[in-house]
Amino acid sequence: MSNVSAEAFAPASMGNFGVAFDIVGVAFREPGDVVRVEWQDAPGVTIAAITGDEGRLPRDPSKNSASVAAQSVLRMLGERRGVRLTLEKRLPLESGMGSSAASAVAAAVAVNALAGEPLRRAELLGACLDGEAAVSGYHVDNVGPSLLGGITLITGTEFDEITHLPVPPHLHFALVTPAVSVPTAEARAVLPSHVPLRQHVAQSGAVARMVDALHHGDLEALAEAVESDGIIEPARAHLIPLLYEARAEAKRAGALGLIISGAGPSVCALCDAEATAARVAETLSALYTAAGYGNRALHTQISPQGAKVLRVR
Repeated sequence: MSNVSAEAFAPASMGNFGVAFDIVGVAFREPGDVVRVEWQDAPGVTIAAITGDEGRLPRDPSKNSASVAAQSVLRMLGERRGVRLTLEKRLPLESGMGSSAASAVAAAVAVNALAGEPLRRAELLGACLDGEAAVSGYHVDNVGPSLLGGITLITGTEFDEITHLPVPPHLHFALVTPAVSVPTAEARAVLPSHVPLRQHVAQSGAVARMVDALHHGDLEALAEAVESDGIIEPARAHLIPLLYEARAEAKRAGALGLIISGAGPSVCALCDAEATAARVAETLSALYTAAGYGNRALHTQISPQGAKVLRVR
C-alpha cells in the first residue's frame, strides 16, 4: 500500500446572506476545516481521528459528512482501495458557518488530490452534497461557496445552477459565534409554512436590491438590502442571543449592517474596512462576554478560491 497522503482545506461559509434565504452563499477566507487522507488496502473510508470537535461528531463513516463525501469520490473514481481520514475541525459545530459543508468539501477535495486530481470542481459538487445531505440536508448554499469560493447565487443543485456574483473589494466581515447551539433542523422548524403575498413581494425586492448593490459595489445599499429580511429573521430571532443588541452595538462601532450567519447563532456584521471589522468583532465579543456568553470572534473577507489542496506527499 502506498504511503502517499493528501491534505485539503475548505473554508467556512454563510448561507442565506440575510434576505436571500437558501439562494445566496458566501465563502469566508477563514476559519475552515482541514482533512488529511491516505490510501488503505481495505475498501471504503476509515475515520482515523477527529480533533477539535470535543468528541461530538460521529466516528461512524456512514454518519459523518467528511467520510460520506470521501466515499462518494471513491465511488465516482471506481477506486478499489479505501482511505484513512483525519479531520481537523477548526469550525464550531451548529454555528451557522457551514461546519458540516466544510468537512465534506475538504474531504472530497483531499481524496481527489490523493488520486491525482482526475475530477474537476464541477464534478466534485455531487460528492460534497452527498456528505452535506448525510447530516444537514441536500442543499447547496454552504457547499457551493465552500467548494468554489466567492459569493454564489444558487438556483438548484447542479453545477450550472451556481452563478458567481461580484465581490466588492472593500467588503469585510466581523463574525461572532456565541457559545450556544442552534441545530439546523431546529432553525428550519420555526420557519413559517405560508408567506403572505405582500411579504413575498417585499422579500423579492430586497433580494433584487442586494444583487444590484453587489454589481455596483455599493456597500451601504448592500447592507440595507440584506438586513431587509421580513420572513426568516423574525422567525429565528429568538434563537439568536442578543441579536438586536448586537446589531445596534455593531453599527455604533462602525458596521454598515448585521445579519444572522446561516441558521445562527453566529452573527455577521458587514463593514467597509479591515480596521472597522476588527473593532466591530471586538465590540461584539465584549457584548456577549458581558452577558455571560462564551464566544469566538474574528474578522475576515470573502475567499475568492474556496477549498484548496494544502499538500500531497
